[in-house]
Amino acid sequence: MQSKPALRHSSGHLHLRPEASLQPEPFIVSASEAMRNVLVLANRVAAGDAKVLVTGESGVGKDLVARYIHAKSTRAARDFVAVNCAAVPEPLLESELFGHARGSFTGAYRDKVGKLELAHGGTIFLDEVGEMSVRMQVLLLRFLENGEIQAVGAERASTRVDARVICATNRNLSEMVASGAFREDLLYRIQVAHLHVPPLRHRRDDIRALIEHTIERTGRHLCVSDEAMRALEGYRWPGNVRELQNVIEQLVWMASSDVVDVDDLPPVTRAEGRAALHVRERRRQMADDLYAELVSGNFSFWNQVYHLFLNRDITRHDVRELVRKGLVTTCGNYKALVKLFGMPGGDYKRFLNFIAAHDCSVHARSYRDGHGAEPLPVVSVTAAAADRSSRARGSGSSPQS
Repeated sequence: MQSKPALRHSSGHLHLRPEASLQPEPFIVSASEAMRNVLVLANRVAAGDAKVLVTGESGVGKDLVARYIHAKSTRAARDFVAVNCAAVPEPLLESELFGHARGSFTGAYRDKVGKLELAHGGTIFLDEVGEMSVRMQVLLLRFLENGEIQAVGAERASTRVDARVICATNRNLSEMVASGAFREDLLYRIQVAHLHVPPLRHRRDDIRALIEHTIERTGRHLCVSDEAMRALEGYRWPGNVRELQNVIEQLVWMASSDVVDVDDLPPVTRAEGRAALHVRERRRQMADDLYAELVSGNFSFWNQVYHLFLNRDITRHDVRELVRKGLVTTCGNYKALVKLFGMPGGDYKRFLNFIAAHDCSVHARSYRDGHGAEPLPVVSVTAAAADRSSRARGSGSSPQS
């Protein structure tokens, strides 16, 4: 049955746009508990109209999660409009989102309806929102506050838009806020609900299911040997799902038989072709992973990092590297680092006492940029405090550095 056209208004003109048909729900592989938890949250969020921020590394499938939320929502019968903020040149992004009036700039030969208005009644998906300039962040914030659209070159706002906003980024927005590259008030606006899609290396149960699904999509009957599957499951997949799909599609069309063996795999994915990581590299990766989880809000310093340290799962070196990464972001400001790691301001002295007591302090001098960063405070640790710390660890010895 043909749907009735919807009247759209922009810059004094009416636009006829047929109502979008119900879009199919995207298929998301969720063999791992981590992805099942993501989908549980996605279903919960889809029931309302809250703004959503989807975070995760490049290639994890943030766009699929956004489409899944839209397909499960009451707006599923209307448009899902996607804009890649990193792919549109900065001078054109405002016109892309808000539209423009004829004659507003060279080449504007006619009025143009922006993507925000096209998403009226549906969902606007702003991918790579962290790539927006501060000026564009201000314009987006104004739209989020009142829902009004003002096209480029228009004298005043022309219409009010009802569109659900879902944003995604592989950048760390909390870190960008600390460095002044992203507006804190905008982060609060777009992060009413937050879904973090974990990298593929943290949900290895999905790898086999993704391989089978990718092969099935090609329509070719192909199987992967047990040895080859173990190699693929042991690979870190830095490019995440996107890299896995590219590798499997290459294997499907280049395979000389119906069985993919370990010798058919790209050299980088073969377990025997990868030297064991050096201790320094393992430590760096541990600090990177802890840092990402902390600043994204998935980890709490006291609930996770502190207990990992007490249980000797991480070393003093790991904590120092974590502190160094934070000081790079905050330009040597320890108070800002406490905030960056998601701790309340009242935990400032407790944090300093902890890192001093366990020899994890890092001098802030080399990280300062001359804009008022604080020096590393001098914290005295009494013998009683050191003794309490030793008892809390359950042993007189400290983790090896």
